[in-house]
Amino acid sequence: MSGTESISPHEHVEHHRHFGMSLSQDEAVLKVALVGNPNVGKSLFFNFLSGVYVDVSNYPGTTVEVTKGRFKSYEVFDTPGAYGISSFTDEEVVTRDIVLEADIILNIVDAVHLERDLFLTQQLIDMGKKVSVMLNFMDEVGKLGLQIDTQLLSASLGIPVFSTTATTRAGFEQIDAALEQARCGEQDSTLHHKLHTMLSMSGSEAEALLILEGDEAIAARHGVSPGHDRDSIYIERRNRVNLIINAVLSDRRGGARLSSALGRLAVNAWTGIPMLLAVLYLVYLFVGKLVAQDIVGFTETTLGNELWEPWIRDVVAEYVSPSFWLGTILVGEFGVLTMTVTYLLFLLLPLVIAFYVSLAILEDSGYLPRLAVLVDRGLNAIGLNGSAIIPLILGFGCVTMATITTRMLGSEREKTIAATILQFAIPCSAQLAVVAALLAGAGFRAILIYSFTILAVFVAVGTILHRTLPGVTTPLLIDLPPMRLPRFDNVARKTAYRTYYFMREATPWFFGGALGVGILHVTGLLAVWQDVLAPFTTAWLQLPKEAATSFVMGMVRRDFGAAGLYNLALTGDQIVVALVTITLFTPCIASLMIMLKERGLKIASLVWVGTWIVAFLVGGILSQMLI
Repeated sequence: MSGTESISPHEHVEHHRHFGMSLSQDEAVLKVALVGNPNVGKSLFFNFLSGVYVDVSNYPGTTVEVTKGRFKSYEVFDTPGAYGISSFTDEEVVTRDIVLEADIILNIVDAVHLERDLFLTQQLIDMGKKVSVMLNFMDEVGKLGLQIDTQLLSASLGIPVFSTTATTRAGFEQIDAALEQARCGEQDSTLHHKLHTMLSMSGSEAEALLILEGDEAIAARHGVSPGHDRDSIYIERRNRVNLIINAVLSDRRGGARLSSALGRLAVNAWTGIPMLLAVLYLVYLFVGKLVAQDIVGFTETTLGNELWEPWIRDVVAEYVSPSFWLGTILVGEFGVLTMTVTYLLFLLLPLVIAFYVSLAILEDSGYLPRLAVLVDRGLNAIGLNGSAIIPLILGFGCVTMATITTRMLGSEREKTIAATILQFAIPCSAQLAVVAALLAGAGFRAILIYSFTILAVFVAVGTILHRTLPGVTTPLLIDLPPMRLPRFDNVARKTAYRTYYFMREATPWFFGGALGVGILHVTGLLAVWQDVLAPFTTAWLQLPKEAATSFVMGMVRRDFGAAGLYNLALTGDQIVVALVTITLFTPCIASLMIMLKERGLKIASLVWVGTWIVAFLVGGILSQMLI
């Protein structure tokens, strides 16, 4: 398959847009691939090269977007960020296939993280590709007191190296020279011999290397068995990179910085776990107490319930009677214009902003990647790697938002496991506040039973999915930037961008779900649900019949369900049973809609049915043991 065919906008394309004229498919045009680790500034290079003539389309069979443009006589491809050329993730597969078809590779390297990025550079050289290195962020190198001998680096790699600062376009005048001077670099002699003995069965050094490294897709393409040399090749490549780093990089700072010490402490289990507990407590104080309780308490009650809802009811009443079915749907108990707007603007929006502020601070400080390293081994047991800690943490703020962020995980298998765990066993902050208030009155024993039960379900769901879903857990490949104080402009920019796109995606789905519940309400079907659930509630869970209403409300909003237990006269054990059941119960409408969008009808339906079964099964067993 040619590079042009591989991203044909007419084949398996989910999202496609053009800027300006369509690109020529002239076979004589040389294909240039911009390749580099994540967040090395490739897009800045691509934007400079392509101008406005850009073609964006999904790579066939994936949800990964590939951007293509034209620079003079070259066709330029902006590949997804990848730490290596392999097939562990969709991003790596796309990068691999584009690199195989490319005539020239512009390898964008973060000069601040030279030790990390040169591993990919050396792999590109081992593939026998024509490569030029664009050494980016050179301004940061000087600020950090580092010095790189670019001439010695070029001689060591056997390819040209050009110093740049993409944010100011410094060094971009050398791009023409980089394209013209790109050449094959210095391969390890033993590896070079192995690759050439395989040319008859692979067709190119690049594919021969991938076969040796165990790439099953490339091996199957040529009808051969994948090799088993990945570990030895990777170790030798890392050793070569270390030798080059020792030769070309010097540190003029005169000693280790405090950030380096903090970075090491954060990934050490003995010191990292206490640091994690301290960080989680600070996040709880900010998000769980200040925002979820104090700020949201004001915005939801004062702005939403007392100001917005009465005003919009009066406006609608001028045209439609509130008792009429349309009035009920618009401004009734589950009104599209009352409850939905209050939820989105006065409850969800402050929480989303707060969590994205927290996430941006953890990211910009360099702590979040280290947290992923710290918990990686533990999450491997349930089929996830350390990067899954981010959506799992976000789930305690808003499961809907966290489900969207599972997109960052490396495989569809991991996205499914994380999204399912979120729906089953992670209470959102709105629900958690109510749960905490009820448990506080039930005593320490109730807190222990509740926490242990939810944790057990969390582990059980992950373990079952890990053992039943096909595939393996992808390894954690993550950048560990230096620890530093977050920059206000970075935090503000990330928060604003993420909040906007989250609200843009979640809003229509929630309005649709609320409309559906409103229709159930006016047709009387919502009351039918309550009657159906009542026998399970009284006989199996041993709770008052009125608790069935809480489970119905939990389908709309999780905290509504938990809050519905406030007015019931429950013993301490009944509180535990009710809260465990409502926590494990079906996700709220917004979460279900996003789950449907992200994971598809089949998985969303299985999860929805599964939460009903698990919630009543676990709650009932707990009831029989305690009450």
